[in-house]
Amino acid sequence: MSTDAALRKLAANFPRAGTLRWIGLRPASGVPMLAVASVEARAGAGLAGDRYSGSGRRQVTLIQAEHLPVIAALTGHAVVDPAWLRRNLLVAGINVQALVAARFRIGDVLLQGSGPCEPCARMEQALGAGGCVAMTGHGGITARILEGGTLRVGDAARFETPD
Repeated sequence: MSTDAALRKLAANFPRAGTLRWIGLRPASGVPMLAVASVEARAGAGLAGDRYSGSGRRQVTLIQAEHLPVIAALTGHAVVDPAWLRRNLLVAGINVQALVAARFRIGDVLLQGSGPCEPCARMEQALGAGGCVAMTGHGGITARILEGGTLRVGDAARFETPD
């Protein structure tokens, strides 16, 4: 087996599925995130009711739940509310950075990682001075929706094995 093939095999070896812990939507610019228990994910378009719906590579954003305590520690907060971070989906138990260029499922919805979701200047407003730096490396990923369906808090998040 070539080195590239061996690395691809290792990169597809997820130890277990994760869990969707939180869903947030922003209906318009400048309004707070709305936490919801479920949302319709539309193939090629995005999340129903989210302002980024239909916006190409950034149809949905994900952040890893395990990073919230790190961000809190770096910014001096006791806790960080996922709504402050302006990401749509909070996932626990699976490394979202490893999904940045992969196909994966949350519930029955098939997604394709499309890139990193870098922190922006709004993190300074949300988290205070240094918020942007605190989120560097912890900002999550963007994804496109390949097969739609309903996302529900509690759904399994799992790597999709390539054909």
